[in-house]
Amino acid sequence: MLLGASAVTFLPRVLPLVVLSRIQLPEWGLRWLQHIPIAVMSALLAQELLVSNGSFLPSWLGLLAALPTLVAAYLTRSLLITVVTGIAAMMLIRYLSAFI
Repeated sequence: MLLGASAVTFLPRVLPLVVLSRIQLPEWGLRWLQHIPIAVMSALLAQELLVSNGSFLPSWLGLLAALPTLVAAYLTRSLLITVVTGIAAMMLIRYLSAFI
């Protein structure tokens, strides 16, 4: 079971790398691939901030924590600093909301 689960997880990640490393992609393909991380992060962020309990209701605590996170992302352009800022902001907001 573990070997099967490992193969199912490993193969879809490794096979594209192996195949794509052996061929030269056209310039338009490389430009298109540059937008994938931004699209994935935007989809994950929108789902986390705008969908709550299966309905289209914004999470106010999430939106509040997103503000300093977006500022950190804009100023530093660093994924690590952005993620750490978001985690710290959410921790602080949840801690403070326990007293309200």
